[in-house]
Amino acid sequence: MSDKAADELSSEPPTVHRNSIGTWIVLTVLSLLLVATGVVAYLGWSLGDADVPTSGYVAMGFGVIFSLLVGIGLMALLFYSSRKGYDEPAVLIEGSSAIDVDAADRGA
Repeated sequence: MSDKAADELSSEPPTVHRNSIGTWIVLTVLSLLLVATGVVAYLGWSLGDADVPTSGYVAMGFGVIFSLLVGIGLMALLFYSSRKGYDEPAVLIEGSSAIDVDAADRGA
């Protein structure tokens, strides 16, 4: 049996080296972004007393509702198109119903 066939029959997952320098750089950058986000959030909440009028809360509520509606609508369209087969790759259909490109070029 070849080594490739033995690897395919093995129940153990293949060994992946994930401790490369690129992985550590990505983890470091993402951790720094998380800490920076936490600092900005803390400073934003503790800046002082801000009075938000009722119209501000109403606008924020409408913004949240609108965002949710857009997100739900887009997900519904995604599921609909997937179920109806619109996401399948294009297939060339040859036959009598195909457009004759040469005839269209001649102006016929």
